[in-house]
Amino acid sequence: MENDSVAKIIANPKYQRLVSTRSKFGWLLTAIMMVVYYGYIAIIAFDKEVLAARIGDGVTSVGIPIGFGVIVFTIIITGIYVRRANSEFDKLTEEVVKEAGK
Repeated sequence: MENDSVAKIIANPKYQRLVSTRSKFGWLLTAIMMVVYYGYIAIIAFDKEVLAARIGDGVTSVGIPIGFGVIVFTIIITGIYVRRANSEFDKLTEEVVKEAGK
């Protein structure tokens, strides 16, 4: 009986669309995050002078606000995923579960 429900869910086009869309979206956000993070690390590794430049007459360098920006970007990109997951992905999941129960 349980295998029958699993087979219904897997065969459901909405489930296949859910898996495909969620996977593509997750990988897209992962790629964007990797570019931002490893781009920052690459600048640190290969051109330290860019991030070591001081802002004004203080002791703060350009790298500090950019590093803070990477952290804020991580929070924003997580929020984007959560918002889409709570709306589109959860709705599709509910539809698939309802259809599997029929």
